[in-house]
Amino acid sequence: QVQLVESGGGLVQAGGSLRLSCAASGIIFSRYVLGWYRQTPGKQRELVADITTGGSTNYADSVKGRFTISRNNRNAVDLQMNSLQPEDTAVYYCNAVIPVVGGTKYWGQGTQVTVSS
Repeated sequence: QVQLVESGGGLVQAGGSLRLSCAASGIIFSRYVLGWYRQTPGKQRELVADITTGGSTNYADSVKGRFTISRNNRNAVDLQMNSLQPEDTAVYYCNAVIPVVGGTKYWGQGTQVTVSS
């Protein structure tokens, strides 16, 4: 059974930092494109950052220079979030997808990040 489990969310003041981690079981992360998405009530889920199997990264314009996505050797993917702003408040989801057309996709259950002003 495949499971993606996020951790590291919480409440932080504006300007602070959090580190999210997503650990996988049942799949080998190195074979997947990994991403972090976020969603607020009434809005569509949006891509925050992703990292390819080769290590190339891609970021939403709103987080460039503040967030860093990285793979680690514990079959997990991290998202370091610095200089957090209230508009970063959302539920953050981990995603893993096989990089082929129609590739299998998995989602975590989400972790809440709340940034107070």
